[in-house]
Amino acid sequence: MTDAGHPPMLPDDAAGETGLDLGVMPAASSAQYRVLARKYRPASFDDLIGQEALVRTVSNAFETGRIPQAWILTGVRGVGKTTTARILARALNYELADGSVQGPTIRMPQLGVHCRAIMESRHIDVLEMDAASHTGVDDVRQINDGVRYAPSSARYKVYIIDEVHMLSTPAFNAFLKTLEEPPEHAKFVFATTEIRKVPVTVLSRCQRFDLRRVEAEVLMAHLASIAAKENVEVEPEALGIVARAAEGSVRDSLSLLDQAIAHAAGVVRADAVRQMLGLADRTRIIDLFEALARGDIASAFGEFRSQYETGADPVVVLSDLAEFVNFVTRIKIVPAIADNVAFGETERLRARDFAVKLSMRVLSRMWQMLLKGITEVQGATRPAAAAEMVLVRIAYVADLPTPDEAIRLLDRNGGESPVAANNAAPPRSTPGPVSSVQSSAARSLSPRAAAQPAHPQAVAPSVDTAGASATPAVRIESFTELVALAGEKRDLIIKAALEADMRLVRMEDGRLEVALERSAARTLVNDLARKLEQWTGRRWTVIVSNEPGQPTLRSQALLQKSERERAAEADPRVQDVLARFPGAKVVEVRKFALSSPDSDTAPDELADDLDSGD
Repeated sequence: MTDAGHPPMLPDDAAGETGLDLGVMPAASSAQYRVLARKYRPASFDDLIGQEALVRTVSNAFETGRIPQAWILTGVRGVGKTTTARILARALNYELADGSVQGPTIRMPQLGVHCRAIMESRHIDVLEMDAASHTGVDDVRQINDGVRYAPSSARYKVYIIDEVHMLSTPAFNAFLKTLEEPPEHAKFVFATTEIRKVPVTVLSRCQRFDLRRVEAEVLMAHLASIAAKENVEVEPEALGIVARAAEGSVRDSLSLLDQAIAHAAGVVRADAVRQMLGLADRTRIIDLFEALARGDIASAFGEFRSQYETGADPVVVLSDLAEFVNFVTRIKIVPAIADNVAFGETERLRARDFAVKLSMRVLSRMWQMLLKGITEVQGATRPAAAAEMVLVRIAYVADLPTPDEAIRLLDRNGGESPVAANNAAPPRSTPGPVSSVQSSAARSLSPRAAAQPAHPQAVAPSVDTAGASATPAVRIESFTELVALAGEKRDLIIKAALEADMRLVRMEDGRLEVALERSAARTLVNDLARKLEQWTGRRWTVIVSNEPGQPTLRSQALLQKSERERAAEADPRVQDVLARFPGAKVVEVRKFALSSPDSDTAPDELADDLDSGD
């Protein structure tokens, strides 16, 4: 159950200057090259990076003697599950030749009696099994039979089972009893990337550790130290690209660094790493983002085509664009993220600038469109053309206002559409019809403005000392006009509160006295006073009275509806219909509008025609 490949080569003087770092050792000879992921494999808890919680827990457990019978390590690929399992086996069996260490410990300053064999996966008492290729009951039965025997030379018999979730259900069931009551000399260490596939009966018998992804900053520092030991010069921006591409996996980052060193054949530069990974230039991605944000589709097309012609994958370009949108959004929420050294200086400065200028809704809309567009491009027969259409959609909506922005523009422009407000008004002396597009936009943005039954009266605008017209004052004479004004201003919250939560006591221009329902918001009075000042151009006094006041408008509407329904039910013709259809009832009463105002047909005659079936 040992590794099939060549074991790691250890130096002759393993307890020399470095003393403890088995994973940071030069190759035995230049002829036998070892990849960085194996050459710099951690050999002690001091070498583990980004797993402080695990080290602290294991350290406390060893110091207090509370060592569990089984551990299960979970996490994404390359975070160090198997390596940690071997370090645990080494710590459990750490022993010096002079006998100065009497029990398990995480402090291993030098090679012990069993350390070399354990880290090379050839110790007789530390057995490793790959569950991906040993999934059956027979494999587990061999473990159950062998666990009864005491270790040959070490303190504990340690069983390391990698990818334990690959075991079959019968194999898991065969493991349960041994796992629950193992001999005192046996310990189990499981590793898996799919913790949800492990039965809960197994999880309940193990102490679980979730190995977290290593942060990009930590990975950059780790890669920089390895590059220094390898006498390789690497640009900091190149280290950041490798760290981000690894997505928290130490093994992936070392493999990418190994590849980058071979690709560069000298100084590892950021451009070479981007070319190796098939990534677009980060600065050009930001230029593309800027063109889309300002709605310049021509510049966006030119930039995308330029990147495509140099070999950039359309899916990668959109993915990098989405990543930058996410970066700008995160900076907008948490500005300190802009100090992350894993990103380049130019990228951080420009992202901070975009975070100030762009709203959260624009960024969210761009993210959603990119997310959907990436899926479309992946399935398209012509990815470049599909990517261009995604860019067209993003640039087209870049300068379109959101619904609330459109309402604010209407309020600011006195009901005029934003399209018409943005264009210069033609001189009065110049004849010409009003654009139908502008008028239709105004109607679509203000569909209820013409349907309100009551309208506030505008007072002559006041003139300031400079001679310019100020905002015209609006005079409100009734509570119904106040509700109509809230509807015209598109403030649906205030309008609903006026109808349902306020009972009018008395009202005069500039002063409103009301009684509140229990459902009214606490800030309703202050909000209403502030809105009235904005809408009418002068201060209003809103007072909460102890008098009962009139019923709310909603109550009045419900009462009128009930009266109409009762009147309809009392009509002989309706009663005749209800009698013909048992169980039927009047649900709603509507006013019947004649087809033409010049029609000579009276309502009663029309009702008779309907009753007779004509």
